[in-house]
Amino acid sequence: MLTNLPNNPRRNARQQRRGCFVFVILTVFWSGAFAQIRYSVSEEVQGGTVVGNIAKDLGLDKNALKLRGYRIVADSSEPLFEVNQSDGNLYLKKKIDREEVCEKSSPCLINLKTVLENPLEIHSVSVEILDINDHAPVFMEKEKRLEISESALPGVKLQLQAAQDPDVGLGQFSVQQYKLSQNENFRLEVKDKGDDGKIPILVVQKPLDRETTVRHVLTLTALDGGKPPKTGTMRIIVIVLDVNDNAPIFNEDDYSVTLKENAPTGTTVVQVNASDLDEGTNGEVVYSFSNSVNVNILRLFNLNKETGEITVKGQIDYEEKDKYEIEIQASDVGTVPLTTEKSVKIRIIDVNDNTPEIEFTSFSSSIPEDARTGTTVALVSLNDLDSGLNGKVTCSIDDNVPFALSQSVEDNMFSLVIKAPLDREKQSIYDLTITAKDAGQPPLSSEKTVSVVISDINDNCPEFSLSPYTFYIHEGNKQGVSIFSIKALDQDLNDNALIAYHIITDGKEDNKMASFLNINSESGEVVALKSFDFESVKTFQFHVVATDSGSPPLSSNVTVNVTTTLQSSCIQSAPTVLLKGWRRFPAT
Repeated sequence: MLTNLPNNPRRNARQQRRGCFVFVILTVFWSGAFAQIRYSVSEEVQGGTVVGNIAKDLGLDKNALKLRGYRIVADSSEPLFEVNQSDGNLYLKKKIDREEVCEKSSPCLINLKTVLENPLEIHSVSVEILDINDHAPVFMEKEKRLEISESALPGVKLQLQAAQDPDVGLGQFSVQQYKLSQNENFRLEVKDKGDDGKIPILVVQKPLDRETTVRHVLTLTALDGGKPPKTGTMRIIVIVLDVNDNAPIFNEDDYSVTLKENAPTGTTVVQVNASDLDEGTNGEVVYSFSNSVNVNILRLFNLNKETGEITVKGQIDYEEKDKYEIEIQASDVGTVPLTTEKSVKIRIIDVNDNTPEIEFTSFSSSIPEDARTGTTVALVSLNDLDSGLNGKVTCSIDDNVPFALSQSVEDNMFSLVIKAPLDREKQSIYDLTITAKDAGQPPLSSEKTVSVVISDINDNCPEFSLSPYTFYIHEGNKQGVSIFSIKALDQDLNDNALIAYHIITDGKEDNKMASFLNINSESGEVVALKSFDFESVKTFQFHVVATDSGSPPLSSNVTVNVTTTLQSSCIQSAPTVLLKGWRRFPAT
């Protein structure tokens, strides 16, 4: 028998890096044409790993393998090994899992039959698959629940489930020991049952008190013999049984909460929580309103009997009531229920849920355009139904208007005053947007648009379209026929813009011809009262006054130059425009 076993640690490390773990035991029995070879290889090595050199171990020339058709006689299953006829090596075709191939059998042998022809030789090759510690101990249950009465005495034993390890039987890679997590009430014993393995046993070490600890959570750890060992764990929950000797106890000494008004239906106000040290129905807690609770509370609030959650049921209004006190009772559902009561205090918080209201009171329907700066023209009063900062309101208007708001002595009262001169001819109506905003968080605001009308005063004189006027008329004109027109405009309104015309006839030398003319006081149309003669009068001038109907009236005058032309003259009668100033005269 030939045995090739690795005994050099450095060489073993190199083999491990190459993924090659091969142990070879060669046994050759020469009996005619029969030989038996035995190799060993570790499980989980990669496919392509060399198991052994058959040509060398049989003493054959490797060239004879191909010539004599050396092969493995395979059964119907997929072959795990193959022979390279070129170099005589036996190779793994794929990775082998010992536990899959042999389960618990030991040793795990795979027998191969090989054939050489000419002459016929049959060789038996056995490959032992060596176990490695590639599995950790496993408990059939990840969690085990146990029930034990608190009256159980120290020394009471509870047998636990043993862990399983797929690695070889009772060898070094199987489960070797158990450990229990640190605790005061239990300890662990291990019973060795030989071929059946080691059995863990939980032992009560200290008296149990369910009122102190309802359940004990332990961790049982199984360790195999690997180096380092692999482990598996199971969670053990020990429930301590009790009787109904405890009433529910609320978790809080005081339940005082706040709630915003207008909270939507279903809003959680508070969740009361009571616990009972008992178990089962004796420790199951339900909640209810106390018998002393009035109907109004039942209308506004709802109580979940299972969770203890108090929610909004009706409309919460701070202005109606700002606080509530509700009696809640917690009861277990034992045969003889035990009950505890607790008071829940709810303080309602005012929220900014009302927008400011704006009231505008004007002193008159319109404001004269000559009103002085600082004049109060209207009052703005504000109202907010909220309280505190939520009801404190400020007011503002646009900056680009000739008005301002002035704070009055009273809260939420403002005066609308003139801050700049007014001119109706530039703007006759102001649409003012008044904005009111409270100091709540977030603030609420409202707007109101009011129209302030500016009334006209007579502050503009009539303005002539030309100054002076120059007209040409033909001699021999017809009497009573219009010869030209004078036109003036006034920027004021109504009577202040209603203009009357008249010709100044003061008897002066330069106005003596005016007596031969007449002007329509409304239209400004000038009519000749005589026929003019070129030889007698070639040019003359007169003055026209335009007076508005305001109180007091304002007027302006203009000079009119007239030239008489011959009948055959080609000079047109259209006036010549002379851009000169005009003067203001008081009405006569």
